[in-house]
Amino acid sequence: MAKKRLLIVESPAKAGTIKKYLGKDYSVVASMGHVIDLPKSSLGVDVDNDYEPKYITIRGKGELLTSLKKEAKKADEVYLATDPDREGEAISWHLANALKIDPNSKCRVTFNEVTKNAVKAAMKSPRSIDMDLVDAQQARRVLDRIVGYKISPILWEKVKRGLSAGRVQSVATRIICDREDEIENFTPEEYWTIDAKLTDTKSKKSFMAKYYGENGKETKLKNQNSTNKITDDLEGAQFKVSKVKRSEQRHNPKAPFTTSTMQQEASKKFNFQAIKTMQIAQGLYEGISLGGKLGTVGLITYMRTDSLRISPDAQAEAVAFLTNEYGKEYVAPKQFNTGKNAQDAHEAIRPTSINIKPIDIKDKLTNDQYKLYKLIWERFAASQMASAVYDTMSVSIDANGHTFRASGSNIKFKGYMKVYVEADASDDDKNKMLPELSEGDVLKMNDCNSKQHFTQPPARYSDATLIEELEQKGIGRPSTYAPTIATIVSRGYVSRSKRQLVPTELGKVTTDIMKNNFRDIVDVDFTAGMEEELDEVEEGKLKWKKVIGDFYPKFNAELTEAEKNISKIQIKDEESDVICDKCGRKMVYKLSKFGKFLACPGFPECKNTMTIRNSTGVTCPKCGKGEILVKRSRRGKVYYGCENIPKCDFMIWYEPLKEKCPLCGGLLMKRNGRRGAVVCYNEDCKYERKG
Repeated sequence: MAKKRLLIVESPAKAGTIKKYLGKDYSVVASMGHVIDLPKSSLGVDVDNDYEPKYITIRGKGELLTSLKKEAKKADEVYLATDPDREGEAISWHLANALKIDPNSKCRVTFNEVTKNAVKAAMKSPRSIDMDLVDAQQARRVLDRIVGYKISPILWEKVKRGLSAGRVQSVATRIICDREDEIENFTPEEYWTIDAKLTDTKSKKSFMAKYYGENGKETKLKNQNSTNKITDDLEGAQFKVSKVKRSEQRHNPKAPFTTSTMQQEASKKFNFQAIKTMQIAQGLYEGISLGGKLGTVGLITYMRTDSLRISPDAQAEAVAFLTNEYGKEYVAPKQFNTGKNAQDAHEAIRPTSINIKPIDIKDKLTNDQYKLYKLIWERFAASQMASAVYDTMSVSIDANGHTFRASGSNIKFKGYMKVYVEADASDDDKNKMLPELSEGDVLKMNDCNSKQHFTQPPARYSDATLIEELEQKGIGRPSTYAPTIATIVSRGYVSRSKRQLVPTELGKVTTDIMKNNFRDIVDVDFTAGMEEELDEVEEGKLKWKKVIGDFYPKFNAELTEAEKNISKIQIKDEESDVICDKCGRKMVYKLSKFGKFLACPGFPECKNTMTIRNSTGVTCPKCGKGEILVKRSRRGKVYYGCENIPKCDFMIWYEPLKEKCPLCGGLLMKRNGRRGAVVCYNEDCKYERKG
């Protein structure tokens, strides 16, 4: 009789995909992420007893855990296949303890991609739970809990209720605030440029040349007077080519994506916020139904990684595909060097099979899924291709002792650029070749313009540039970038202005408090050093409780001093144009954990509050009078309801669309799921289409 085997993964989507691979002898269920964690109601760390964590079943997960225990009892063998990282290892460890599975037994299964071959291969080589990985997660969790739960009450008391501090989020907020200080303190400096439009008398082709200096030496033009002297000298001057340099330049392809570079490129190309990129990538990783012989397939490898490694099998498949598709001259397989701080347990982010071309499955994906999969596919394919080759020319031009310069390039061999061009590719990557010039050629000057400029302050951070900064400084790890940005925005420390991250008054005040009282917590080098210590725990070089023990005493002393030294700060609330319908004052914006709302500034005399009206522009199909508004439940989940609640009880979880159903004229809704299908609200109408 065949053994009954139970496999526990994190998400239902992944469970559904894997079940199809393993057959009837396996039951595959989902833990829905963490089942056991530190309690929300208390610190949950015994700082007087060697920092022992006090784990409990997460509220609301009791029934799920009971169900998992029943499934485990029915099975002859139980395998834990949570995500292949620190967090996933910790979830497996908690599950093993709860289900009475020996962590030292071969109960742990990991795979870097959700494909039939990868899953079946992983099932053949289970291992014991890696306690070094678990301890690295415990160290991070306990550190973050101590920082958050010890500092936050002080911020509540001294600044504003609902505030929080975090080990990584506080540093990220400081980086954004420091950049704002740079911008505010920036002093613009004047400078001038001179551009000449010249024509080659032989070919009759025109091009632009820029002023460089006098007699071949660079000269900075700092004011109008010095610039005017030069333009006067150029009146009637002969423009003559003094030097021509021709060369060949090679542009090398970039490595396949890591978590941070994927988030950066998706932000630059599609304006995706980091959290959105990770949600889309999660769906691509867990599995998409492609139909036919392919069935449900995980399309990309694990998306939380800072490794650039590519498996030999994936590389060999890429070489065969690219050779067949583009010819061997376009193929140049290579491995990329992973940074010293990277965890090399995973590969870089790549398609699970390069043979699954984006265009072939476009109709199986949502628009956003297609964009991201295409980006990942093209970046990986390009990484195994030859360099692009350019013919370049640069010329120096003399005009009455003044030197102008011009350069141009022309693509000679596209190489990897036949497949992929980076979002930040410069103008040099575009064809802009100069005419065929030779030393001694005399050029016709068509026009010569001088222009005043001022130096610009550094740009504010975007999602892309902040992630790049965090990674370069060694702050956080692949799994933390997106939630860190989401947290500092949702907490009101930072606001979004178009694509820029701008610190709020609350963010500035909180950062100043942190800098003056908890210097280490917002110190970039200290935080980066802490990340390195967590890596050493993962490598088995350092005990996790020593990391906490080295940190806590000094931190605790700072807490005592801060409670005495921080004065109460009053932050003025932002005023709205909405008039309180009870007392006539102008209402102000307040922030709760569910987001912004309107409150009367007359509190406590007037306790009136109002939700901020988030319109959809769609009329309620039930009462036909009210507008459907975007709302949030008590748990913070977005839903859509009639503005006339409670008179009209219409509500839906899916986004309503302004267009009418083409079959019945009813309300159309866009589902939130992976496929994002558009369906009709009318249960009797079967209209559905791809979103």
